[in-house]
Amino acid sequence: MEKNYIPLYRKYRPQAIEQIVGQEHIKKALANAIQMDRISHAYLFTGPRGTGKTSTARIFAKSLNCEGGPTISPCGDCENCRNITNSIPIDVIEIDAASNRSVNDADEIIQKVALAPVQSRYKIYIIDEVHMLTNQAFNALLKTLEEPPKNVIFILATTEVHKVLDTIKSRCQRFDFRRITTDDIVKHLRFISDSEKINISDDALFAIAKNSAGGMRDSISLLDQLSILGISKEITIEDCANLGKALSNAVKTYRERIKR
Repeated sequence: MEKNYIPLYRKYRPQAIEQIVGQEHIKKALANAIQMDRISHAYLFTGPRGTGKTSTARIFAKSLNCEGGPTISPCGDCENCRNITNSIPIDVIEIDAASNRSVNDADEIIQKVALAPVQSRYKIYIIDEVHMLTNQAFNALLKTLEEPPKNVIFILATTEVHKVLDTIKSRCQRFDFRRITTDDIVKHLRFISDSEKINISDDALFAIAKNSAGGMRDSISLLDQLSILGISKEITIEDCANLGKALSNAVKTYRERIKR
């Protein structure tokens, strides 16, 4: 392994709206909101894991707080953009609700919400897996969502939107992320493979994409796992079949498809 090796799913994480794979309806809506200066105080991103919810939240935050913005094409070089890319919590704070789910955690957020942004236009809270908050914590946040301080934005992300209180959902603009199509995943995996000089067949890429059930992150992680085999020979669909039961089933599905 290379020194300071960066996993492929992190190395190829999208950094601008146009780099997000799939989700065309969401990309267009967020781009229009920026261009028309119609920014809501609360968003709810929901959908299966690995479909780009957190990445989109970070990109949206970067678009809003870029020193050259708000813009649909953040520069990526200014201090605000770098802080968001590197997850430095100056004005964009990411919270994992799975480990910060109590009413005390919510109270701490509320106390800090009142403070003005340090160096950006907006103070943005990205709360991942928000459905993990307790009802007491949700209720503590509710008042802030009803009457948020100026220049504060909440982006709530969840894979289980049915567990989010209706009173919370009704105060957010909701965006439903769809499973990414197999063809779109294959195209992106081919782009990564060519960029990284990974010698892999199209059949193998299809099997990887099919196995992920519409999740880009899982596909890239599998490609990363297989990539060490592509140093001296082409990675084939047989290599995928040997990797594990789940991927073996995807290979079986693919073979049945091409027989038709």
